[in-house]
Amino acid sequence: MTDSPDSNSMWGGRFGGGPAAIMQEINASIPVDKRLWEEDIAASRAHAAMLGAQGIVAAADAAAIDAGLAQIAGEFAAGGVPVDLALEDIHMTVESRLKTLVGDAAGRLHTARSRNDQVATDFRLWVRTACDRIDAGLKALQTALLARADEHADSIMPGFTHLQVAQPVTLGHHLLAYVEMVGRDRGRFRDARARLNESPLGAAALAGTSFPLDRAATAAALGFDRPMANSIDAVSDRDFALEFCAAASIAALHLSRLAEEIVIWASQPFGFVSLPDAWSTGSSIMPQKRNPDAAELVRGRAGLLLGAFQRLAVIVKGLPLTYSKDLQDDKETVFGAFDALALSLAAMTGMVETLSFRTDRMRALAASGFSTATDLADWLVREAGVPFREAHHIVGACVKRSEALGVDLSELPAGEAAAIHAAVTPAALAALTVEASVASRISYGGTAPERVREAIAAARAALED
Repeated sequence: MTDSPDSNSMWGGRFGGGPAAIMQEINASIPVDKRLWEEDIAASRAHAAMLGAQGIVAAADAAAIDAGLAQIAGEFAAGGVPVDLALEDIHMTVESRLKTLVGDAAGRLHTARSRNDQVATDFRLWVRTACDRIDAGLKALQTALLARADEHADSIMPGFTHLQVAQPVTLGHHLLAYVEMVGRDRGRFRDARARLNESPLGAAALAGTSFPLDRAATAAALGFDRPMANSIDAVSDRDFALEFCAAASIAALHLSRLAEEIVIWASQPFGFVSLPDAWSTGSSIMPQKRNPDAAELVRGRAGLLLGAFQRLAVIVKGLPLTYSKDLQDDKETVFGAFDALALSLAAMTGMVETLSFRTDRMRALAASGFSTATDLADWLVREAGVPFREAHHIVGACVKRSEALGVDLSELPAGEAAAIHAAVTPAALAALTVEASVASRISYGGTAPERVREAIAAARAALED
């Protein structure tokens, strides 16, 4: 039976007529999966070379296929991928062009291969590259954060809990917290990359094939560590896509937290930072406005990235083994997550590199809110032998009295302090400066400038590994 003129030559022999126009539209993925063209051609070239080496197709046909695929790669690189909904997807778009170039030999390329293992291979290759590109973006952000942390290893700012002034810290120490977060993000993407680096190619539709394939050869040619061990799992697995989206969503949370702080810090009540014109916008009605839109957009993109993981999980959660067409939408989800995260990383890196920190304002606010109260409690424990719980109560009473008198804790009159506890001496109160507080935090991971510089050096060394 010959194909209907309107049916797909890949599977049309089974059908007497072509698909409805709406069916063709909903079935076509080429507008989305055209991004896989490089991976599709690379995988097809590896497959064709293996077929020739194994004697499954003639050497001349394998060579013609390879030459044709190389030409298509050049055409797509120069002029983009043509979009024809009748061809459904990138795989048939490539094969159709290949048939035009090399004739009947093109029909031998799909020997011992299904679109199921083909798309799984292409998608893994794409996500592998995406992991590398995101890692590079994360590294650039780490580098920018480290540079600013080094610049402000001694700059004092308030540390917050509940967005209330809690204890003095250094700005460098605060920025290093984000360096740590981004480092964990990089670890997640590296872990995801390592797990996905197995080749589905050769699994065929789901059960393997009767042809004597060399799956190890195609895996090696494509940079995979090994072929996947189970053909059913090879074509049905989307863990790698879920892991990518999960890692992306956590990275987006970290970017969103930093973006939120930039928005707050740029507000007039805080006045900690000033964003340059390059990362700000104005108002259509209020001429004085300088809005931190770049930070707000990064914060908003986190919602898209969290949604990407949820969307993909919902697609996969009810699927029986092995392949269902639901999985066609996995690529749009992952592509969108990659685009959003890559753009957010670039924007955040640019902001971090160019932010102006108002360290005088930070220092002033660091001294407010009785931020050195814990230092007084520690002094009572260390110097007067007072149990910490009792010291906590004593200092709380001192804070309450200072607040009532409208003075800072260090300015509490000696008589008032002695009435609360004899150990609260003028010398103890006089030592309550934010500089002394910060300098005293010498424990590993603490905010003392010497510890901050050690942490910066260690982070830079790790960055070069």
